[in-house]
Amino acid sequence: MRIGIVCPYSWDVPGGVQFHIRDLAQHLTGLGHEVSVLAPAEEGTPLPPYVVPAGRAVPVPYNGSVARLNFGFLSAARVRRWVHEGAFDVLHIHEPATPSLSLLACWAAQGPIVATFHTSNPRSRAMIAAYPILQPALEKISARIAVSEYARRTLVEHLGGDAVVIPNGVDVDFFAGAEPKAEWQGRDGENTIGFIGRIDEPRKGLPVLMRALPRILAERPGTRLLVAGRGDEEEAVAGLPGELRDRVEFLGMVSDEDKARLLRSVDLYIAPNTGGESFGIILVEAMSAGAPVLASDLDAFAQVLDGGEAGELYANEDADGLAATAVRLLSAPEWRAELRGRGSRHVRRFDWSTVGADILAVYETVADGAASVAPDERTGLRARLGLARD
Repeated sequence: MRIGIVCPYSWDVPGGVQFHIRDLAQHLTGLGHEVSVLAPAEEGTPLPPYVVPAGRAVPVPYNGSVARLNFGFLSAARVRRWVHEGAFDVLHIHEPATPSLSLLACWAAQGPIVATFHTSNPRSRAMIAAYPILQPALEKISARIAVSEYARRTLVEHLGGDAVVIPNGVDVDFFAGAEPKAEWQGRDGENTIGFIGRIDEPRKGLPVLMRALPRILAERPGTRLLVAGRGDEEEAVAGLPGELRDRVEFLGMVSDEDKARLLRSVDLYIAPNTGGESFGIILVEAMSAGAPVLASDLDAFAQVLDGGEAGELYANEDADGLAATAVRLLSAPEWRAELRGRGSRHVRRFDWSTVGADILAVYETVADGAASVAPDERTGLRARLGLARD
């Protein structure tokens, strides 16, 4: 099958949507499909062979973050050329309501379109206001996917229609098989806790964790916090007492391999995000690596963690609650081991072997027509796709 995938966000700036598209493209290529990904990218950015650059993106504040988007007449011409030359059996567009390549591709495409919605934003006035402009493009979509129930709810409330929920995928074995790194592990009975995310993006929650850290260190003085991600390191620790700052180690941006090794090494992974999350891929990666997880009780996080069965939850933005739960977990190795086992069992439902098969079922449905696709074990999924507009 010839599959075109459109990424709305700049390829050279790491993010959950980009990682999802990258891993999906690699999974599909491994199955023998021809895949081309169109994405914004700065000139000179190293790109996989399946990525076609569509020019540089510009930063735009969106949903509590900064999205790097690509739009305009030149971009539209590039999109039309890519769509025409690709002659795709299926065009898979991510975030079609975003004013970037995805919306341009919706306008340019003529064949079957699958759209994946990642955003969870129940108060998006901008999306409501933009609906009259978006409607002609959205009506061309054959089938809709939402990465979580909360992304589906945003779609239903703001744009109408419905979607089948297929979560983000993870290569579980890649994380499970990573080698721990000695310097990132606890030493002499001490513990390490981990955080991965953009340091200077408040909704990722590092300030909440920093407020909790003095209490954690008061109860567990040997604990070290390992922080991976880009941002102003001095600003991040500015609120900590000077004598505690050496308990925080900044690792900067890490490779995928080192991310997996970090998650394999820590005694506890903490996700203190405060909002704007529709899924929580880092939680899935942490569980895949066998790290016990402590996360804020965002709806999307609670769903990923099976309501608290596969990881611990604390009240969002409650630094005292975070600290108390972290101390309890760090003091109870047997409970961490129990969480590790639950997470490792639960996470298999997010492996690409399952997620990829469900996405391919959607592709087959829109490419061949639901009536002509032979029934199989995913009949229920295909039947639910009848909710999407033709």
